[in-house]
Amino acid sequence: MDQKKIGGFLRDLRKEKNLTQEQLADKLFVSRRTVSRWETGSNMPDLDLLVELADLYEVDLRDIFNGQRREIKMDKEIKDTLIQAADYTQEAKKVFTRRMSYMFAVAAVAFIIYMISIYVLPEDVGGIVGFLQGVSLGIALGMLIIGFLITGPIGEKLFALRKCRH
Repeated sequence: MDQKKIGGFLRDLRKEKNLTQEQLADKLFVSRRTVSRWETGSNMPDLDLLVELADLYEVDLRDIFNGQRREIKMDKEIKDTLIQAADYTQEAKKVFTRRMSYMFAVAAVAFIIYMISIYVLPEDVGGIVGFLQGVSLGIALGMLIIGFLITGPIGEKLFALRKCRH
């Protein structure tokens, strides 16, 4: 710990708050001379006073011990990067959810068409109607099976494999 650097930092923080040594001393119930010793680096405040100073100056105790503010720009860049990554992940989830909703809707419509064709049309239908029944049932079941596979453990493995290829 560089006491002189810490002292200079404490002096700068006090000046940022537009406080005199006397005013700070009154707030902390110490003498002006004690504040002067802190700021010249010849003495260090007790831990309880360091906590009060950190609160008063609105800085982290680590900043005081380092004798300087942490690199706010770097912290902001990291925060911005994390926010962008979270946004990207959220957008990917939205796209996935939308695709799954479409698949479910197609499966539901296909199943409804199949059910209507069974209960409304006569049993001895053939040709195109029978073909449409088979196709609609196939689409409904196929979409449901794909949905279960994608949202289950197999889907996770497929997505991991896909990420490896990119």
